[in-house]
Amino acid sequence: MKGMDHEEMSGMEHMAHMGNLKQKFLVSLLLAIPIILLSPMMGLELPFQITFKGSDWLVLLLGTILFFYGGKPFLSGAKMELKAHSPAMMTLIALGISVSYFYSVYAFISNHFLPNQPHVMDFFWELATLIVIMLLGHWIEMRAISNAGDALKKMAELLPNEATIIDSTSLKTKQIPLSEVAIGDLLQVKAGEKIPADGIVEAGTTSINEAMVTGEAKSVKKQVKDKVIGGSVNGEGTITISVTGTGESGYLAQVMALVGSAKEEKSAVESLSDRVAKWLFYVALSVGILAFVSWLFITKEINTPLERMVTVLVIACPHALGLAVPLVTARSTSLGAKNGLLIRNKNALESAKKVDVILMDKTGTLTEGDFSVTAIESFKSDYSRLDILKIAGALEQKSSHPLATGILKRVEEEKVKLPTASEVQAIPGVGLSGTINHQNIKIVTASYLMKQKGAFDQEQFNQLAGEGNSVSYLMIEETVIGLIAQGDKIKENASQFIKELLDRGIQPVMLTGDNQAAAKIVADKVGIQTFYANLLPEEKEKMVARYQQKEKTVMMLGDGVNDAPSLAKADVGIAIGAGTDIAIDSADVILVKSDPLDTLHFLSLAKNTTRKMIENLWWGAGYNIIAIPLAAGILAPIGVVLSPAVGSVLMSLSTVVVAFNALLLKIDH
Repeated sequence: MKGMDHEEMSGMEHMAHMGNLKQKFLVSLLLAIPIILLSPMMGLELPFQITFKGSDWLVLLLGTILFFYGGKPFLSGAKMELKAHSPAMMTLIALGISVSYFYSVYAFISNHFLPNQPHVMDFFWELATLIVIMLLGHWIEMRAISNAGDALKKMAELLPNEATIIDSTSLKTKQIPLSEVAIGDLLQVKAGEKIPADGIVEAGTTSINEAMVTGEAKSVKKQVKDKVIGGSVNGEGTITISVTGTGESGYLAQVMALVGSAKEEKSAVESLSDRVAKWLFYVALSVGILAFVSWLFITKEINTPLERMVTVLVIACPHALGLAVPLVTARSTSLGAKNGLLIRNKNALESAKKVDVILMDKTGTLTEGDFSVTAIESFKSDYSRLDILKIAGALEQKSSHPLATGILKRVEEEKVKLPTASEVQAIPGVGLSGTINHQNIKIVTASYLMKQKGAFDQEQFNQLAGEGNSVSYLMIEETVIGLIAQGDKIKENASQFIKELLDRGIQPVMLTGDNQAAAKIVADKVGIQTFYANLLPEEKEKMVARYQQKEKTVMMLGDGVNDAPSLAKADVGIAIGAGTDIAIDSADVILVKSDPLDTLHFLSLAKNTTRKMIENLWWGAGYNIIAIPLAAGILAPIGVVLSPAVGSVLMSLSTVVVAFNALLLKIDH
């Protein structure tokens, strides 16, 4: 790790080095009040001004304490920035308060111990107000960040403190702390209780409210083999679940980690804000020095030049700039999580607004992926239809593919006893291979048979595929012995999803490993003009690359192992939440509810997030275009000047505006 990255210098990262800012602000305020009452502002006697013999000594004492106590966070931050060779906002603040303090000490010494010198105006009033307002700004930032990431706390509170575990031997139940729950444990969840951990229903039926977790307002029916998410609320039934995820592996923990790390990853806009902050430092320093020299030449005295320089340095402090983007990204990530969008890569938000083409898988993305067997055929008299089901089921019970689920469902319905399969392996984009009774078994697609010149009934295949079926062929020792056809159901919102993409000028393209006929039926029903069938995983990835070579920004939407390479290759990869772990791990965004319409919500969030980022960059730095020249005194000839106090108020006001603007971010539904 080389040095310290500038991101550690950003407004939010400084909070870790600042201790209790609320306490520091309140103590500094108490120190500042007598300074404000006892010292003049810019040499002007204020109506509430109080002076007495020795009051200037008290101001010096309180000002010194305030500088080293209240100013310590800024001085420490500046030291870190300079050590990292990346001067920015903290260096600017430190420079402003240091100039104010040390010049005020010089003024005090000059006025008390150099009687022949003209009276020198001090800056203790400005020092006090500057430190207090800066600390207030930091405190406001911390509160704003806390509010933006409030979803974290709420999500943590979703999980119960205890769980009811079932002893696998005695079947008795007992309460244990949630921290002791392990993967594989059997837990009992009664009606009305919160689900303690991610799991699969082993017994019982119920309906579960997942609103706080996925954003889905209606209750979701759950039965045996269905997944449940820790933190959701059980409805009317008592269920037994087998724990699949807890602690760091649980869904809620992953959401919290994503929201919590929102400020840690650097996006392109954040990098831009860092560069703007650095340039702003150099501009402020240059203009400050130029203002000092110019006013020194004009006035032939030190007070006015120093006042102008201090004002430039104060007003240019890019505090709001450091807050501008991180606040929006933290808010965006937590807002997405509440609406069933897990954003793993923040750069996806910036890429999404430029998407031209969305490539999407068919099974599990546009269709339910809930296959049911529609036909079983045997081509050899030695094997009955039940034998075909048995052999296929033996292989498929080692697979998590949706086609496997359909076959195993039929096995359960027929109450078939399966033989033992060994050495089962997935053949990407094709099917499975394994060994049963010392024979090599394969389940493959028609396109595989065509490439291998395997014999099968093309007319029968065309008829089954033309009805929208996915057809799998069973082979023993490279001889085709039968087939199993399965039908799938198109998702309810798929057609609406495609229509809205077309309305937005985004081209939908379907990529599938399924046969041409089945692919065409789905494409026609949902309104997709362009589709590609019989694709292997590497061919899907090549399709992504082909569109990228046409200078298109490509989004890939998928859920299976076959989609993982293309999800990783795309500019934005979106995984359907019900898909496989490998697909989810390859994606930038995860749709928890497995609803393709949520892709539109992500596009909306991406557009609004980018807009808020740009707005905040302007609020955080743009005002300096006018403020810095005014602070330098460019309009002084017509009586328009900005004091350091007014400068600090403007800076802090921009911080508040940036924080408030970030909290206005929303998703258009």
